[in-house]
Amino acid sequence: MSNNNGDHIFNLELLHEHGPFHVIGDVHGCFDELMLLLQRLGYTIRFSDTEQSYKVDAPQGCKAVFVGDLVDRGPNSPEVLRLVMDMVDQGVAYCVSGNHDDKLYRMLIGRNVKIRHGLELTKEQLEPYDKTFLNRVKNFLKSLPHHVILDEGRLVVAHAGLEERLHGRNTKVVRELCLYGPTTGGTDEKGLPIRLDWAADYCGKAIVIYGHTPVHEPRWRNNTINIDTGCVFGGRLTALMYPDHILTSVEAHQVYAESVRPFIHYHPQHHHSPQP
Repeated sequence: MSNNNGDHIFNLELLHEHGPFHVIGDVHGCFDELMLLLQRLGYTIRFSDTEQSYKVDAPQGCKAVFVGDLVDRGPNSPEVLRLVMDMVDQGVAYCVSGNHDDKLYRMLIGRNVKIRHGLELTKEQLEPYDKTFLNRVKNFLKSLPHHVILDEGRLVVAHAGLEERLHGRNTKVVRELCLYGPTTGGTDEKGLPIRLDWAADYCGKAIVIYGHTPVHEPRWRNNTINIDTGCVFGGRLTALMYPDHILTSVEAHQVYAESVRPFIHYHPQHHHSPQP
């Protein structure tokens, strides 16, 4: 499905895919940490100089699912893109679009976007890459769904999360919510949009795994979990295994960017894990 501007707006329903899945949080160009996390999860990764591509073998029966924001702020967004594109092409991964991925796509097709919030680094890092690679990136980002529904509807992955009544919907509003999350329409003292805590009221049957807003620790809240642990800000890169709910993290090698918005600390009394 497309809108009038030619941008794809769709979800990806893979109800027959039951996992296991390794759902991976916001990478933001942290290539070394992503390689380390995948290897820790049991993926084997080999790079072919002749083909300029990664060959990835997943642990038996497993696939990775990326929550988006592959790019910006970190040291090596192009190779993160190459690795994830190769994994998707080889059938060992799925990926949904994050707001940073969407903005990079709009820049690559010539839209007038503000080159900031780390996009300036990605733009600079892409300069040595040839037109073939850039076209591949553009087509890949264009193809990304705004959310993916897996395991007979029991699992939903969306970059900023999504409330139950909108699961499976294909509209511009749903796409914007998946990319940015709900906001009040106002801004805080730093000029940032004031985000609404949709997960606090979530009561859906599907588990929703998301990122977008860095959290100090992943916490189950009403059958949802945010696994963006702020690797690019000196935190960790985290994966959640589904359906076993096993968390695996690697520490950031350094602080690559300073976060304007502080990491969220959820109050312990509101945490609970869903029933298996």
